Amino acid sequence: MITLKEALQLSKEEQNTLKEELKRKIESKKELNAYVGLEESGEGIPIAIKDNIQVKDWSVTAASKILQGYIAPYNATVINKLLDTGFSPFGRTNMDEFAMGSTTETSFYGKTLNPVDTARVPGGSSGGSAAAVAAGIAIAALGSDTGGSIRQPAAYCGIVGMKPTYGRVSRYGLGAYASSLDQIGPMTQNVEDAAILYDIISGSDPKDSTNAQRDDKVSDKLDPSRKLTIGIIPKHLQNASEDVKKGYERAIEALKSAGHTIKEVELLDAKYDISAYYITATAEATTNLARYDGIRYGNRAKADNINELYINTRSEGFGDEVKRRILLGNFVLSSGYYDAYYVKAQKVRHLIKDEYTKVFSEVDLILSPVAPTVAPKFGELASPMQMYLSDLYTISVNLAGLPALSLPVMKNDEGLPVGMQLIANAYDEQTLFDGSLSLERELNYK
Repeated sequence: MITLKEALQLSKEEQNTLKEELKRKIESKKELNAYVGLEESGEGIPIAIKDNIQVKDWSVTAASKILQGYIAPYNATVINKLLDTGFSPFGRTNMDEFAMGSTTETSFYGKTLNPVDTARVPGGSSGGSAAAVAAGIAIAALGSDTGGSIRQPAAYCGIVGMKPTYGRVSRYGLGAYASSLDQIGPMTQNVEDAAILYDIISGSDPKDSTNAQRDDKVSDKLDPSRKLTIGIIPKHLQNASEDVKKGYERAIEALKSAGHTIKEVELLDAKYDISAYYITATAEATTNLARYDGIRYGNRAKADNINELYINTRSEGFGDEVKRRILLGNFVLSSGYYDAYYVKAQKVRHLIKDEYTKVFSEVDLILSPVAPTVAPKFGELASPMQMYLSDLYTISVNLAGLPALSLPVMKNDEGLPVGMQLIANAYDEQTLFDGSLSLERELNYK
């Protein structure tokens, strides 16, 4: 597939031809179930859009039964930014329902297959976007990352996925899962394409009260020759598979070879990240999903009174994983448990942020695994707890609001990609992209 950088050199006529070729390719790989709709808006370079980002006049459903029939009445800010710079939102990609999942199996539309090995999951919740880019049926895509939902599927499918600093990309028009954690980001074939797409979608937006109101760009200043100090966290790899440990060592050797300084650092035990994240995320999800009541959006179940309407609509409209997280969120926010769970989780979140601040006083970037294993086969994550633990290495980044980028570093003996992530200090996307580009070029991953 042509890269995003190469596509920018095409004429309007060539871009239109590219779209038609893309439609044929998508049809030929329909069995992957990467797309759930082929709507398009505007003219220009086609960019695939995750099904929880509002595009005017599109059916936008967050891969849920409860939103079937809903048509978006407006564009998300990131969509307007794409249209204003000559890009065309093109096709809705599959996802875990309301972004709640790590495998793209909870979707109302059925599971998406990993194009590297169709017996394996593509990751989640942005699995459709990752699969589309990896299969060569999208030049690039937008995903959303609440606890690793861009970076983990990028690692499983062997592409680049980037989560910006919280507030650098407007959340206006993004279907909310956990408002203090969600961030839209690029999913691309390489680091430079990710920087280009990041520059387009990031920046000020008065419609988002959490927006950082920053407009500095990175792609025109990329410098892979910068020598950086990279923090490594070997103690965090105790629960990782041998493939991930090998990938970590390979990334360290590549960074050394590129002239970077390697320094061992320590972070809080990842078990605290898991606890703080799932309490925080489910509490916010409970509040955000209260609006789906059968009155204002999408599907409405049959009922004889208002109480039945709420109960029937939500019971029929939400899948099991969404219900599970709503129940958990209501529990941790309930009287008698709020202080014991939610308040403690916020204190731990503060500790996590402070720990990162301390580490970034010593290093420029941190090298971390993305997931404990390569992409598991369908059915291997038999319990919800196993699925939650697959986010072990990604969620602290969201709790601290930091930017991070996942890129493939090697393939294992079965040809499955192994991804690693670089994490930067808040608002230091330039260093993140510089270090990532340096690592990518040194590895020369194919």
